[in-house]
Amino acid sequence: MSATTPVTQSGHVSSSPSTLDTIGDTARVTAERAATYAAQQGQVAAKHYVSEPAKDLLTLMKEYAREKPDVAACWCFGLGVLVGWKLKP
Repeated sequence: MSATTPVTQSGHVSSSPSTLDTIGDTARVTAERAATYAAQQGQVAAKHYVSEPAKDLLTLMKEYAREKPDVAACWCFGLGVLVGWKLKP
């Protein structure tokens, strides 16, 4: 070991404060980049897994109501009675 490199008691070479600042800045930038990417991917996943199936489900319900309007009306009436009964004070 040279005389200019400080050594800790465990035998590891200690870093200078400026090196630690640089490592901290690099870590912060990397963490911010990872968080931004995760947020973007979360928005894409939410759009795909929430809005797309909801659109598909509504389309299927509309088609079913066109094919069998009497059954769809009975379902709507039944659900209305159930929701009204549960919301009753």
